[in-house]
Amino acid sequence: MDFQPLEYIYLPSGKPGSATLLLLHGTGGDERDLLPLAKYFGDGLNVLSVRGNVLENGMPRFFKRLGMGVFDENDLEFRTEELAVFLEKISGEKGFDTSRIIALGYSNGANIAGALLNLYPDLLSGAILFRPMLPFQKKGFSESQRQTPVFLSSGKNDPTVPASDTEKYIGLLKDAGFKATHHDLDTGHNLAQQDLDLAAQWFQDNLQTLVG
Repeated sequence: MDFQPLEYIYLPSGKPGSATLLLLHGTGGDERDLLPLAKYFGDGLNVLSVRGNVLENGMPRFFKRLGMGVFDENDLEFRTEELAVFLEKISGEKGFDTSRIIALGYSNGANIAGALLNLYPDLLSGAILFRPMLPFQKKGFSESQRQTPVFLSSGKNDPTVPASDTEKYIGLLKDAGFKATHHDLDTGHNLAQQDLDLAAQWFQDNLQTLVG
């Protein structure tokens, strides 16, 4: 596979055995965009923030799309494998545990995080998906042996994510054994303070034991 290196920022917690918060930006973002969100989950986590390798009109993304809301699923699968290989490699270099990774993604970043859940159902310890879309329309989710907790938040006024798509997504996750929690907020596609507050509380309830 002709995988490319990924640009990233890594901020170690300084505490042995800490879990790692994997930050995945939206279209047009970069590895600096979501760093301020890490504070909502405490200071006991390593932080790994990654920049997507695909450019769309000069804007970084994690995978190609064929149109608004239409993914290039072949490229999505390739880029998801690329990300998984990168995580394995960088974990060896930085000394963090790949079995203790929590993904946090917004929009395009949430979609590649969802693709990780689909293709590698037991890789992540948890996932926070802000404004996600179902990553693969016809590829079902394999069973999560870890019963991985997943937080999803959507916007009732979001023109880019159909409510029916979100409902299907949640159903598929639950059918595969993921512990899915969904909030449908009175907002659009942009992140709101309520997203962060709800995600932080969900983290406390589901993943606090992973904090060093």
